[in-house]
Amino acid sequence: MRGSDERTGALFSYVDVESRIRSDHPLRRIREITNAALAALDEDFGALYARRFGRPSIPPERLLRAMLLQVFYGIRSERQLMERIEFDLLFRWFVGLGVDEAVWDHSSFSTNRDRLLSGEIAAKFLRAILAQPKVKRLISSDHFSVDGTLIEAWASIKSFRRKDGSDDDQPGPGRNAERDFHKEKRSNETHQSTTDPEARLYKKGDGQPARLCYIGHAMMENRNGLAVDGGITQTSGTAEREAALAMLDRRTRRRRITLGGDKAYDVRQFVEDLRERTVTPHIAIDGHLSKTGKPRATAMDRRTTRHPGYAISQCCRKRIEEVFGWIKGSARLAKVKLRGQAKVDAVFTLALAAYNLIRLPKLLGVPA
Repeated sequence: MRGSDERTGALFSYVDVESRIRSDHPLRRIREITNAALAALDEDFGALYARRFGRPSIPPERLLRAMLLQVFYGIRSERQLMERIEFDLLFRWFVGLGVDEAVWDHSSFSTNRDRLLSGEIAAKFLRAILAQPKVKRLISSDHFSVDGTLIEAWASIKSFRRKDGSDDDQPGPGRNAERDFHKEKRSNETHQSTTDPEARLYKKGDGQPARLCYIGHAMMENRNGLAVDGGITQTSGTAEREAALAMLDRRTRRRRITLGGDKAYDVRQFVEDLRERTVTPHIAIDGHLSKTGKPRATAMDRRTTRHPGYAISQCCRKRIEEVFGWIKGSARLAKVKLRGQAKVDAVFTLALAAYNLIRLPKLLGVPA
């Protein structure tokens, strides 16, 4: 049964948490925007819980606020998050817990959190933030950029075994026995991780090691650099372009827009797909040499590159690296600690929403 988000006050408590949070603290504005988005998701939360039976669960609103704090402050585990909420008044206030209310056990928090991750709550939460009138006016409706980044899976390279089980080694001492895979040809067609079967072995560039990972995608609007869409897919050579088209198809638009991207998107079929969708491609030109020593043929031509807007898009599109840098650095998602594409997708999308939230207090403070 769904728990209530109502804050209970203690009769003999002498601590007024609200007055102890300074008036200009960024979390005040962030909590205001977050609560408005959570109110819009009330029906979606209700559909995840039984109507009458069972004891009240952890309120989903508090769960999501706690998950946001974990992303904001880069807290690496649920156990540490519960300890921080226990003694930090700022965390208690943001989550919605009273001074005398008991903090949840870390295992209960993880179990209830998985209920939110299994649905599309993270994506709906991101859209609910962007749909608020004061946020919507900050977002460009004409100019966007896309990019992808590798998110390392929570799986060891030792777990990458043959699907038919023919390479199982003899069990050794300890739980982390040695694994001899030298001179063994491994590929995603014949091998699979026993820890996270949905992760794929992949490397994004020459000279880099192959890792078990997913690929995270983001679409950014070019006016203020806010993330407007994103998600996780399995790795492949075409995953970035396919995800870009999928994100474009999810957006409702009434006029032509521009889409910036790096040279990985400089493929003739992708550029043609954009033009069929009335999207002007502002793609960086791939100037690498082919195997014959000649420059690769680019899909971009002078009818696009001659306009000043193309050069502006090439400058703006690089800001999407700031989104990935914050998610993988400050939010500690360079190596995700969940298994399965659905859960990794939900955590990554929530991190995109958290990135927007930390930037909105300053953006909203700037006069229009």
